[in-house]
Amino acid sequence: MPSCAPARHDHSRNWRPSRASGFKRPHSPPPPGGRRYRLSGTDLSASITVFLIAVPMSLGLAVAMDAPLAAGLVAAVIGGIVVGLLGGVPLQVSGPSAGLTVVTAELIQLYGWRTTCAITIAAGLLQILLGSLRAARAALAVSPAIVHGTLAGIGVAIALAQLHIVLGGSPRSSALGNALALPDQFEHFSPAAPAIGALTIILLVLWPRLPGRAGAGLGRLPAALAAVAIATAVAAAVAPGIARVELPAWRSHALPEMPHGPVTALATAVFTVMLVASLESLLAAVAVDKLAADRAAAPPKDRPAPTPPAKRSDLDRELRAQGVANSLSGLLGGLPVSGGAVRSSANVRAGATSRAATVLHGVWVLLAALLLVGALERIPLAALAALVMVVGIQMVNFAHIRQVHKHREFPVYAATIVGVLLAGVLMGVAIGIVVAMALALHRLARTRITVSQRDGRHVVTARGQLTFLAVPRLSRMLGRLPQGAEVTVELDGSFMDHAAYETIQGWCASQTTLGGRVEVTGRSGGRIAEPTSTAHSCCRPWTPWRNHQCHDRTIPTAPPPSASGTADSPSVSAAASEDQPVVHRLLNGLSSFQRTTAPLVREELARLAAEGQRPSQLFLTCADSRLVTSMITASGPGDLFTVRNVGNLVPPPKAGSVSGTDDSVAAAIEYAVDVLEVESITICGHSGCGAMQALLGGAPTAPETPMWRWLRHGLPSLERMKSRHHSWARISGRLPTDAVEQLCLTNVVQQLEHLREHDSVARRVAAGTLRLHGMYFHVGEAQAYLLTEGASSGTGPDEVFVRVAPGDRPAPRSLSGNGTRPSGSGVSGLGSDTDSPADPDTGPHTGPDTGPGTGPGTGPGPESDTGPGTDPGPESDTGPGTGPGTGFRTGSGTVPEGLYEAGRAGRAGTGASRPVGDAAVGA
Repeated sequence: MPSCAPARHDHSRNWRPSRASGFKRPHSPPPPGGRRYRLSGTDLSASITVFLIAVPMSLGLAVAMDAPLAAGLVAAVIGGIVVGLLGGVPLQVSGPSAGLTVVTAELIQLYGWRTTCAITIAAGLLQILLGSLRAARAALAVSPAIVHGTLAGIGVAIALAQLHIVLGGSPRSSALGNALALPDQFEHFSPAAPAIGALTIILLVLWPRLPGRAGAGLGRLPAALAAVAIATAVAAAVAPGIARVELPAWRSHALPEMPHGPVTALATAVFTVMLVASLESLLAAVAVDKLAADRAAAPPKDRPAPTPPAKRSDLDRELRAQGVANSLSGLLGGLPVSGGAVRSSANVRAGATSRAATVLHGVWVLLAALLLVGALERIPLAALAALVMVVGIQMVNFAHIRQVHKHREFPVYAATIVGVLLAGVLMGVAIGIVVAMALALHRLARTRITVSQRDGRHVVTARGQLTFLAVPRLSRMLGRLPQGAEVTVELDGSFMDHAAYETIQGWCASQTTLGGRVEVTGRSGGRIAEPTSTAHSCCRPWTPWRNHQCHDRTIPTAPPPSASGTADSPSVSAAASEDQPVVHRLLNGLSSFQRTTAPLVREELARLAAEGQRPSQLFLTCADSRLVTSMITASGPGDLFTVRNVGNLVPPPKAGSVSGTDDSVAAAIEYAVDVLEVESITICGHSGCGAMQALLGGAPTAPETPMWRWLRHGLPSLERMKSRHHSWARISGRLPTDAVEQLCLTNVVQQLEHLREHDSVARRVAAGTLRLHGMYFHVGEAQAYLLTEGASSGTGPDEVFVRVAPGDRPAPRSLSGNGTRPSGSGVSGLGSDTDSPADPDTGPHTGPDTGPGTGPGTGPGPESDTGPGTDPGPESDTGPGTGPGTGFRTGSGTVPEGLYEAGRAGRAGTGASRPVGDAAVGA
């Protein structure tokens, strides 16, 4: 039974948890159903923004491909509605593919428009097949340099082609032809089209950068729409004869036909369309994921509206949806469809929160295509060409260039661009793959081997992969070393083939025979002859010493010292004999530190040695070997001033007057507070503490031992747990598992009170320059809990330890002064019984249990005890207590019988039942 959902009797069925309690029924029904796609105001505004970008871009791409202009609108409608409903990336907006501009233009010139539609259908069916085979992630396995180089090459080809239209001419059939024809085009052009194109480009660049408040208001209008609208108005006034958009009647819209041409060429065309459309869509999906995550992580003031957490995209579903859209687009005479980075980023930045924005944008495009034909036919072709040319230039992303240059992949990127421009998309991708493989082979064969001297030893360092190609150089360098010298061979690489291994092994055997000493190590310090399981499985950081037996097999056993040897001879090897395995482990642990960790921390330790320690906090915890303070606090040298003892106890100052009292803890506190001037003190308890188990077991009958003389400082914690004048410390959200955990939590709170009694601590706390914290670490769960700030400072009404989540940054929330907990920190199944000091439980309980508890334990009925040794009726503590154990109230929450073992001595005289949650412990 989960501890957060205790069983309830029938009389608690009408109980309703408050929203602030954080309690949720484990099997509660889902909220009432509603519409599957909910429309929010941000989705509506985002859909209008994307629609205003999509219409001119769709027409411009159709112009660039020399396709029917209506085909661009068909692709925009199908991409928005179909992919919006079926896709795996809700915020991605699909439409005519900019990446396929060059490919589609070539297909139209070779096969005609109707056959191109058939090729689009086949490419869509192939996308559906690949999505069903879950191949979407595999498509992203191509080197990023090849992918970005392909898109950049397509962008350059688009810009070159559209520049001819901006200049009033017609593009050629290839990127190279467009580049060679530019000089002639500059000599013969009319000024009207270049002027409108230049105006459009200037507006696209400057519109988002308009200054002032007016600029901020105008900047809400998409730059693409503003540029095309202004260019259209200017053209109508000064150049009425300029070439404009011509939309044919829908009744004459061309539909696909059976393809005609060589089968191999058609199959290649289908594969090319599928490849480019899929890569563009999947890359856009990854970019949309990143934009949505960045928007969700942004401060609230920087978001257009509150946004739900971003969900990871389903790329296979997205690929299938793109295939369905391409099949339908080709069937209805539309352009190839893919996800677009420009439209998608505008959708995310406009505040879209669901796929409703994408679907609505498609609906708006459909209405515009049916109702706004007259307005669309006023747009100059030069304005659309300028818009598409800017899109092509933006596909050459300088951030991508910096990334590939940083990772030394620029040759692949450049080769792919050149291949796309000169030989087409498919051949460009093939050229990029060949160059990437050649570069990888070059790096595999390139190994840097150096020889240096360090502390009288020759050090041979091999950086890179050791293959048979590097064996001649390796043999030459090893052969230059003096015979019989001490040599360390450092292998700084991830691969070594058999030829290199045999070379090193043979040289090591020869050098050792000649009296030399050779040590072969890698980056991790493991020996070359160690098996993989030995070097990497058992000797990991933070594993117990019992798992490090591999060291006992790798270090040779030293011979016993001779009789003539001196007793104080500093021989480390003599200590590492077969009958001392623990020393083996110590020696190897120290050796591992010197080899791997010391070089990393030596500079920091040298700084600390020179400047002195300046820790920020005193950390007082138990001496238990399972608590690694630096690990659980993610701290390093100089961060913590640590004090450890049995039971994490802090003797109060008054204990110092008792003869034989250990003042070491008080001395450490005084030194940390007054000399080191730490900013905080943390007392950390832990689960399964042996000291707390000993306290619960009672004092021994034998005379006092040093351990029991120390543990007497923990008796106030045991008395506090049994007392009815203090609330029990507990973990938020669940009951303590047993009496040991209850005492471990209570001990942290009690030792904080002892800490406040020290003069130096009290003085700093009163001045506001020192903060005290309580902490509990559950060893079995590897989970830390922090005492709420109010309780830590002694001002809180409750003593609740709150779980520290992986992403937590701020300190735990304090408890409010009226006794209510923050949302989520309430304990389900817990109530509280607050008796006034004037009512020491000398009469029967006849009224309801009241108090600040927010859980279901505030039952209105009289309190009854069902534990052993108590009667089930209304509790009456007027007589002597006879129960050997703890009674539990049933109220509205039942705790398993016998959960605690407090109250060992029974109650005597006037009993005092101490309620905590739904449990009452006899003291």
